[in-house]
Amino acid sequence: MNLPETTPAVGKLAAGVGNIGMRQQPVRAPGPREVVLEVIATGICGTDLHIADDEFPSEPPVTMGHEITGEVAILGAEVEAAWMGVRVACETYFSTCGSCRHCRDGKPNMCALRRSLGSRVDGGFARWLTLPVGNLWRLPDHVGRHAGALVEPLACVTRILFDPPVVNAGDTVLVVGPGAMGMLTAQSARAAGGTVTVAGLVRDRHRLDLAATMGFEVVVVDPGEELRKFDVVAEASGRESGAATALASVCRDGSWVQVGIFGKAVTAQLDHLTYGELRVRSGNASTPRSWKRALQLIEAGLVDLDPLVSHILPLQQWERAFAATRDGEGMKIVIDPRVESG
Repeated sequence: MNLPETTPAVGKLAAGVGNIGMRQQPVRAPGPREVVLEVIATGICGTDLHIADDEFPSEPPVTMGHEITGEVAILGAEVEAAWMGVRVACETYFSTCGSCRHCRDGKPNMCALRRSLGSRVDGGFARWLTLPVGNLWRLPDHVGRHAGALVEPLACVTRILFDPPVVNAGDTVLVVGPGAMGMLTAQSARAAGGTVTVAGLVRDRHRLDLAATMGFEVVVVDPGEELRKFDVVAEASGRESGAATALASVCRDGSWVQVGIFGKAVTAQLDHLTYGELRVRSGNASTPRSWKRALQLIEAGLVDLDPLVSHILPLQQWERAFAATRDGEGMKIVIDPRVESG
């Protein structure tokens, strides 16, 4: 097929707060070991909001979006023909140094020279995306077309919960924050053998209702409210009040797991860590190992991505999509650049 010279794209156009908008992005032909992907959907992540607010590093002008699913449309040299037409999800790292101790240890997420899609290299808020074939993971057939965008955040969750293991069979687990990351955390913790409760605010009632339909106990809390004690508490809201609730709800000798990103300094009663002898766990993005684990959970039917896709919007409605994500509307909002704006 013939690639267009440019494609409409949404990205960070300049440094500073805001400065998000549409642009015409050049479409680059694939080099050796690269492919061109026709993007099916790219999810809007909290990190995208942090980029918009200038709270997460980026190199503008850059097309944003890193929760990507698509179909392989063009193969570069040295790429196996079997990749043509395959539906995939994409690792976020466009490049790493490959030689530092983190890269050698299978942790490219910690490489100081990593350049990631959507922040330092053009990402998925566009119709066409050129990237290394090594980024691609084949999707199971039963995963919905748009739900493939949720594999990347699931890989971040499995990095946190399984490497090393945090949840043991029989543990009571509280997930604070019933958004997409919270629901992926809840499903993963249940797969590990935990008995999971999902907590949210009054404004999260529609999300908690979905959590209940997926078999989780749910509870509505006031900001910063302390609940009963749990063996493992995962903070997935990225809010200061969520951190207060999470930290106060861990039992002695329990684990506090930080999933959400705050984007700014927050105040927390850290003496809970000392008095309770708590273990603290978090994770930065994903690794090939965590991607493998994420696909295993999906293939085994232990994590269901499709119910989490609540909105599918065209690229031209990116402002609505960003605003709805910021307001906590729905669950996961994805942009499909193939859809024409109505």
